[in-house]
Amino acid sequence: MGIFSRFADIVNSNISALLDKAEDPEKMIRLIIQEMEDTLVEVRSHSAKVLADKKELLRKIESLEGQIDEWTQKASLALTKDREDLARAALIEKQKLQEMVKGLKTEYTLVEETIDKLAGEITKLESKITETRAKQKAMMIRAQTAGKRRDVQRHLHRNRTDETMAKFDQFSRRVDELEAEADIYEQTGHGKSLDQEFAELQAQDEIDSELAKLKQALKKSESE
Repeated sequence: MGIFSRFADIVNSNISALLDKAEDPEKMIRLIIQEMEDTLVEVRSHSAKVLADKKELLRKIESLEGQIDEWTQKASLALTKDREDLARAALIEKQKLQEMVKGLKTEYTLVEETIDKLAGEITKLESKITETRAKQKAMMIRAQTAGKRRDVQRHLHRNRTDETMAKFDQFSRRVDELEAEADIYEQTGHGKSLDQEFAELQAQDEIDSELAKLKQALKKSESE
């Protein structure tokens, strides 16, 4: 892929769309920025070469134009000496040089257009890099924020779990205490139910009645 083709692909790319499709957006954006920076280095290097070519063309044009002036002077000199043949030959050489200068000037114009184009592309690419770095920074901030939110939620969840376990332990201790109290009441005879107490009272009455009958029977027996 040529430098200009790759440049066009990068500048026209939808960074957001690429990141949405990426499995690892952070890694993808790093690779995109690296590709952009590498391309920028190549574009700048190419621009420097074109600038050098422009200077070289200008030197050639100036040199050829100097030679044209010399052949013009030679043609004039030949005419003053009645050497029209030499004057004609000088003008032929001048004409050749003029054609060469014309071609070089056409090339020079194309080089200038290329330089202008490269300057515009460098500006666009620098802008694209700035835009992508901003997305990278925003992504890092979002990742950090999400990480902090996750840690907070984990902490809150852990606290809620600890609180729940503490309440469970407290309830368990209360149950243990109640069971212990029940055991104590059972061992000491206290803590009887209402039905049990009434049943005991009824049983006591029956015993007292039976005891009274026995005493009456004994008295009757003694009197006989």
